[in-house]
Amino acid sequence: MAFIAQLQTADLAVGIFFLGLYGAMSQRNIMKTIMSVGIMDLGAITFFMMVNHPPDARPPISSTPVAHMADPVPQALMITAIVIGVSIIAMCLAMYMRVAYRYGTADWSILIRRLEK
Repeated sequence: MAFIAQLQTADLAVGIFFLGLYGAMSQRNIMKTIMSVGIMDLGAITFFMMVNHPPDARPPISSTPVAHMADPVPQALMITAIVIGVSIIAMCLAMYMRVAYRYGTADWSILIRRLEK
């Protein structure tokens, strides 16, 4: 239990990323693979937001002293990463709908066999 108490948010974000990676590598269902990629995206964004975040940081929008302000660059980059992640998931879902309609399956191995014929 002492190990769990020492975990930081960045450690948990890395765990979420690798959980999504495991899901993406081990699932036979295309829809579950797409969800796993979304989990990987969530883990990466959480990691980059929390890795260098001081606990007493304030948003850089008020008259806060510079020493107590949070760095706005990682926040801006992660907003961009969120938009890109949503776009990738939307593209994957659109491709999945087309493949499922044309080949009638959501299983990777069946799809590969049907594409080889």
